[in-house]
Amino acid sequence: MYCMIITEGNFSSRYPGFTHFYYHNYHIIFAPVELNLMNLETICIKVIELTKQVASYINEERNRFSGFKVEAKGKHNFVTYVDKCAEERIVKGLKKIIPDSGFIAEEGTISNDEKKYTWIIDPLDGTTNYIHGVPPYAISIALVKENEIILGVVYEMVMDECFYSYEGAAAFMNQIPIRVSDIETVSESLIATGFPYENYDRMSSFMKTLDHFFNHSHGVRRLGSAATDLAYVACGRYDAFYEYNLNSWDVAAGAFIVQQAGGKVSDFSGGDNFIFGKEIIASNNFIFHEFRNLISQFMN
Repeated sequence: MYCMIITEGNFSSRYPGFTHFYYHNYHIIFAPVELNLMNLETICIKVIELTKQVASYINEERNRFSGFKVEAKGKHNFVTYVDKCAEERIVKGLKKIIPDSGFIAEEGTISNDEKKYTWIIDPLDGTTNYIHGVPPYAISIALVKENEIILGVVYEMVMDECFYSYEGAAAFMNQIPIRVSDIETVSESLIATGFPYENYDRMSSFMKTLDHFFNHSHGVRRLGSAATDLAYVACGRYDAFYEYNLNSWDVAAGAFIVQQAGGKVSDFSGGDNFIFGKEIIASNNFIFHEFRNLISQFMN
């Protein structure tokens, strides 16, 4: 990010490291600008606009989608040309918003060199749902600054619901402030989860969690989109969510939005390795410790 300073005279010695141009009697200086709360809001608005543009493409392609254009990344893990094209469009748009930024994205856009700002992207979370015409499916975009997430956007396309927040702000859904629920016990909670595409070594332990929650909660739901599940925790539709074998692009934006909405997020042991650690718990504050202890009891 840069700001432009226009002065008269030559002040290049006062601004070492800046880019300088001269036009007639004017000295034009392009100075690097640190992202702050003011332009984080502007960046968030631009990301939302980009997300909705790409979502229009994804929805249009669904109407003429062919199952013959599906590739299998794993036994139950699929990718389509829509995922790939959507990612290309998102990356191109984000480069315009923050030119010198890195990328971690599901369909292979990876920056190997370290950048101060990195985007974590899932261009189509819920691809299997999308293939079959079943909701939900979403675009998920998070912005990381030096290992800390500072912005998150999850756009669920079927319901046309955009969940978002940025550092220093509340969490919103379609410009309406959202908060996690105020349910106080797991027995009163509606819980969301997901099934792994691979790594079935922990499946027997996972099935024990389902057995417990079937009998000691208001029920368990499995939508097929972790980003949407987390957004639903953030707005209080779900009281808790847990899943293992997820990737950073599945959870980065949604986890941040949950935290900005007043919730808590951790790995199964209660630690903070939930973005890259392939396991996540998210809930409101009231049930977090009870819920975490139950997951830890069965899964660790």
